[in-house]
Amino acid sequence: MTRRAQAALAAVFLTAPLLAAPAAAQDSPAAPVPQIAAEAPAAAQPEAPAAPALAVPHSSAPAPAAASPAPDADVLAPAAPLTRQEELAHTARDAAAKALKFLRDGGPSIWAIAALSVITLALILWKIWRLALIGAWSRGKAGRAVEAFERGDTGTALAIVKGRIGIRSRVVAAALTALAALPEDRAREETARVARLHLGSAATGLGALELIATIAPLLGLLGTVLGMIAAFQALQAAGARADPALLAGGIWEALLTTAAGMAVAIPASAALTWFEAVISRIRRDIEDSATRLFVAAAPAELKLAAE
Repeated sequence: MTRRAQAALAAVFLTAPLLAAPAAAQDSPAAPVPQIAAEAPAAAQPEAPAAPALAVPHSSAPAPAAASPAPDADVLAPAAPLTRQEELAHTARDAAAKALKFLRDGGPSIWAIAALSVITLALILWKIWRLALIGAWSRGKAGRAVEAFERGDTGTALAIVKGRIGIRSRVVAAALTALAALPEDRAREETARVARLHLGSAATGLGALELIATIAPLLGLLGTVLGMIAAFQALQAAGARADPALLAGGIWEALLTTAAGMAVAIPASAALTWFEAVISRIRRDIEDSATRLFVAAAPAELKLAAE
């Protein structure tokens, strides 16, 4: 009997913890199950401890400026402004390129017109220099010499114009010399000869300008006609596939020669008219001076037949 009681007590002590465990599980709340995010990192990194802040002493000096970011390699630096010489060189290159294109588009006639333009400019500049050299715009010395001769001071009149290169002074000097050494009729002939000689020298180059003013427009028209012929030939060769733009391009290229010819002929004609007017004024001044000299000369005394 005693053994049975001891066995029963031992069984109760063994089953008591097993019965108490479910009751404790029901009384205490269940621990939440952690949810795993889809994008959560595989392993959580431990948070590093914050570094202690360092005490910075107060200073009145400004903080150093942050370094500027390096310029992008793809961004180009702004170009430096061109100097005056570089601008002139660039302008000259552009003008030369345009002139060369103009000569290529104009055809063979435009080259002849370009040569005439150079000759025209050279003739105009040379003629201006030549007229200035012979005193075309100065007539003071010759006028004073004539006035001195009219007052009867032949020596002073001859001294004023002697050795001068002006055309008026030369003619007056020749007339004074002829009046002093030759009879009146022969003196007139000598004065007229010298005047014609110097006037002919002053008119040198006017014939070339007149020729250029005449043939430059004709060369332009010739180039236009040749260009129109070439344009219509290209239009005929195109046949049914003819493009109006092809004909228009040929026409405007052909008209370039006409414009170039007129551009050369107009200044040549204007310069020719101006030079002729200057020489006409010189001729009038010479005739006036010679007439005044011969009128002022004392007539020779006529011998009476009875003497």
